[in-house]
Amino acid sequence: MSAPTSVGPDSDGPGLQRPDFGRPSPALLARADRGLARFLARSTEDQDDELGDGAPR
Repeated sequence: MSAPTSVGPDSDGPGLQRPDFGRPSPALLARADRGLARFLARSTEDQDDELGDGAPR
């Protein structure tokens, strides 16, 4: 005995993956926005000059 096969298109029923699979979560998007804002922010001090006197090490 064999199982009956459908001749029509597949149904849009639930699959193995969630409907929102592949979409980032709102929390992840918020974290990325904060990271990008921090990356693009202008620093007010020279981060390479740890001594503060402007002399290279």
